[in-house]
Amino acid sequence: MRLEVEGLETAYGRSQVLFGVSFVAREGEVATLLGRNGMGKTTTVRSIMGMVRCRAGTIRFGDRPLHGLPSYRVAQAGLGLVPEGRQVFPNLTVRENLVATARRPSGLEPWTLERVFGLFPHLAERSRHLGSQLSGGEQQMLAIGRALMTNPRFLILDEATEGLAPLACAGIYRAIESLKASGLSILIIDKDLRALTRIADRHFVIEKGRITWTGTSAELSGNREVQHRYLGV
Repeated sequence: MRLEVEGLETAYGRSQVLFGVSFVAREGEVATLLGRNGMGKTTTVRSIMGMVRCRAGTIRFGDRPLHGLPSYRVAQAGLGLVPEGRQVFPNLTVRENLVATARRPSGLEPWTLERVFGLFPHLAERSRHLGSQLSGGEQQMLAIGRALMTNPRFLILDEATEGLAPLACAGIYRAIESLKASGLSILIIDKDLRALTRIADRHFVIEKGRITWTGTSAELSGNREVQHRYLGV
């Protein structure tokens, strides 16, 4: 199903952050939300997920409106979130982190422990370790696996590889490519433009709370002005 955001406005108290954000992430595609720090990327994600209330605008997933719903209802509708900073449960084991969020929908091939461990074999080896004992890369694998255990139809990754070593980043992007091949719709926030243009179908650039540019990977790769002006590349 496609995710449609139209005219989204969000504020924290008197400080408005989003000014009419609009974009469409199509079913089965990988899309990105790009921009410098502080431009509204995470606020957009938090608004979509019902973690902050939007002042105006609409959010639809397929034919279902999501705006105004609490976070748990958004998750039940089929959106999964890998949050910025990973936020794994530090005092639970890898296995317990995964089981804690498990939800099995009807009519879909479910994500199970075995399937997550197939995607991330290293997690299987660390299944009895606490979340606090994992490296940053392992915690990100766990955060993705935890989101998949909710059996989403659409996955959002906020800062997919922030602070990770190159080897860990490569492993995360291999997993994302595998998820794309399975048909999962994905929205990614990250700074690795080379990896993103290789894997993503469509890009949305946000500047000061507004979408200022939309295009394909080929268009973004060939547009040095957009890269320099909005992404600091």
